[in-house]
Amino acid sequence: MKLLKEHAAREGYEIVGEFVDAETAKTSGRTKFNEMVKFLEKESKTRSENRCRTVLVEKTDRLYRNFKDYVTIDELNIDIHFVKEGEILSPNSNSSAKFMHGIKVLMAKNYVDNLGEETRKGLREKAEQGIWPSKAPIGYRNVVGASGKRIIESDPSTAPIVQKLFERYATGQFSMKAIGEMAIAEGLGLKREGNIAAVIQYTLKSPIYAGWFIWKGRRYEGIHTPLVTKELWDKVQSIRDERRTRKRRRVKRDFAFSRLISCGHCGCTLVGEIKKQKYVYYRCTHYQTDCKEPYVREEVLEEKFTDILRMLRFDDEVLDWIRTALKESHDDVIGRFKTSH
Repeated sequence: MKLLKEHAAREGYEIVGEFVDAETAKTSGRTKFNEMVKFLEKESKTRSENRCRTVLVEKTDRLYRNFKDYVTIDELNIDIHFVKEGEILSPNSNSSAKFMHGIKVLMAKNYVDNLGEETRKGLREKAEQGIWPSKAPIGYRNVVGASGKRIIESDPSTAPIVQKLFERYATGQFSMKAIGEMAIAEGLGLKREGNIAAVIQYTLKSPIYAGWFIWKGRRYEGIHTPLVTKELWDKVQSIRDERRTRKRRRVKRDFAFSRLISCGHCGCTLVGEIKKQKYVYYRCTHYQTDCKEPYVREEVLEEKFTDILRMLRFDDEVLDWIRTALKESHDDVIGRFKTSH
């Protein structure tokens, strides 16, 4: 930012907008990048002589992260100053300059791809050495080990609380939400307004607390100190399985629109839930993506379905067929009922 501001002052440019992205370089759709594109598109439609048609950027790989970004910027027909590289690219640049710029874009993409490959390779190597390659889970903390690599070790302030989570659940006397509330009272950093039961469930089913972990579909034996014994971890998993089995055996309520509606945003199925023990809402299952669509009341869906059904029309032949089919189905049910009694 300092470099670009100095360049603007030196060249006599007025800065009308600053856009900084700190998101992943691998995918398109950076938030601030998109805002900048929309700003430039809006500027291109104005007739003012002072409209903004120049972008200052540090270097090529800070502007383009993939081919989609390159095409998007190219279609704007703007002047781009790559300050650190000492290059200016404009719609009037000659073919050789554009060719060399295209080579730099390819190099930028290769840099991003290679960086991702090296990162994944490094994480896999750590896992193979028994080192948890990511952020420390609850009860542990990230530290630099004797080898100079970041490892995890038990956190003196939270490890005892996590151990109690397993011990309490293993008694079979507490729900996940209950032991979560106890853990919060004892100082475990969980948000009360969040889904405490979900966090506790994730913690209790994680094998890292018993000394091993799964990374990218493979099992690895960890070099970290387990917080619980394998016997205790196995007992907790057994109780979890028993409770899930009992829950599945409960009689489930049949919601009117179950399996009939899909989310218009992501295409996943909508499922019904009861709120406050009397209101029926439907929500997206979020199966394929983290969908942001809100809940919808059953009354709203009933109204929409009613409008659709009012549009249906049947001729006499179809109505006769429906009457016959219903009568035959009714007679068949009555016949089976009499036979069974």
